[in-house]
Parts: sequence; structure tokens; C-alpha cells
Amino acid sequence: MTDYLTVNRANWDERAPAHAASADYGFDRFANDPSHLSDVVRFDLPRLGDIAGQRAVHLQCHIGTDTVSLSRLGAELTGLDFSGESLKQARALSERAGADIPFVQSDVYAARDVLDGEFDLVYTGIGALGWLPSIKRWAETVASLLAPGGRLFLREGHPVLWACEYERTDGIIALHEPYFEQAAPQIYDEPGTYVDTDHQFQHTVTHEWNHALSEIVTAVLDSGLTLTGLVEHQSVPWNALPGRMTKRPDGEWQLTDRPERLPHTYTLQARKPI
Repeated sequence: MTDYLTVNRANWDERAPAHAASADYGFDRFANDPSHLSDVVRFDLPRLGDIAGQRAVHLQCHIGTDTVSLSRLGAELTGLDFSGESLKQARALSERAGADIPFVQSDVYAARDVLDGEFDLVYTGIGALGWLPSIKRWAETVASLLAPGGRLFLREGHPVLWACEYERTDGIIALHEPYFEQAAPQIYDEPGTYVDTDHQFQHTVTHEWNHALSEIVTAVLDSGLTLTGLVEHQSVPWNALPGRMTKRPDGEWQLTDRPERLPHTYTLQARKPI
């Protein structure tokens, strides 16, 4: 099997400049408005609470918009991602936004080897876990990074959503992809990306995995963390099922017809015992 890290890194390295240049990520808003937060972090605020003064790491931070947003809430942030081009864009954003954030290039599974000390907060956002073949290894990595009493905060696309057939045009919500973690990846070859761009991509193949909600919870518990919260949401930060979703005033998207049928995303929180 082709090394998934090589394949996926090439894809994300090519996506990063297009994402940074897009209106969707809003680099100019971060530069022009010191109070601006990403829509994702703004959605998280009621559950994040006060993170001022906390030492935090954002795993799989991509181009840094959520990382900068968390920094603006007063936390001492470090960003980590496996894509060098993504981190180039993240550093440029951090400089424009006046944020002092170190960004470290690493596969998430090697995070403990490249990061110093322990963290009060490990944050992982939307669209991260699907690039990882083992949720168990991810949870073990998170636990190794947390200080005693430290917190994991994860908001992610719901595995039911990830299992949906997103290109249907008949209005039916159908499960098409694996819901449970599989040893082999789902291999996709898609020409574009999720932002508006004229770029013609060359690295279009990705290797991805789904992880059942029960598998995620069990992995977190087995790593020694204590589950403190699990909320399923009826919205998602992007148009995940084109033609079947409506954008809300807060920037989130949800099913136009009976959104209560589908868990769109979830927020999971856990703590490392003292």
C-alpha cells in the first residue's frame, strides 16, 4: 500500500495556498480585526469556557485560523501539522494577526516526540481525525501530551455524516461509506477542494478513515482520560451535503429538510486525572 502520509501530505501541501487565499478562511479579517475569531472557534465558545493563561496545543492545525483564534482567547498556543506548506501559511497568518505562535511540523502520532512539556489543553478541530488510521493511537498521543488535570477538546464531523453519500441528487440521506474504522483506507481521487478556487490541482488522491463514535469514546477512555462531555450537533461548518443544506446566520450549515434526522458534528471533552 502506498504510504498514506506521503499521499495525503502532497494533497494538503497543494491545498494550503489555495485555502489561505480564499475568502472562506478570511486571512484579511484576522489581519484587520484583532477581535476576529474563526467561525469554528466562535461556535465552540460556550463549551470552551475561559482558556486564558492555559498552555495549549492545536493538533492538525492546517493553516492556523483556529489556532490564532484560540490564541486570541488568551491561551498560549502551539500549532502542529504534518504539512510544511500549511505551516508556512499558518506562520504568515500569525505574523499578520500579531500572534506569537510556534508551529511545529510533525505527524500527529509523533507529537510527543517533538513537543516539550505538557499541556493544559489539547484542541482538535473539524476534519482532522479522518486522516488517521488508528483512533487508539491518536487517543494515546493526546493523553501523553496532557498535564494532570488537562483537557481534551474535540469538535469533529460526526461519523454518520462521514458515512453519508454526499453526491446524491435525489434528496435521500444514504449511508454509503464505512462507519466503523477499517484497516484499509478509503481512497478518493477528487479534483477540487472545499473552498472556491481556480487552481487546477495535481495531487488529488487522498487516503482517509472513518471512526465510529463508540470507537472514539472507547479510545479516549482506554487512554486513561475521563469523559466529561459529549454533545451531538445539528450543524456543520461547511456545505457537507451539497444541494441538501442551508447556511444558517452563524455560518454553520444544516440539512434543509428535517435536520434532526442527522447528527452533523459532535463535541467531545475529556480530562486527564490529577
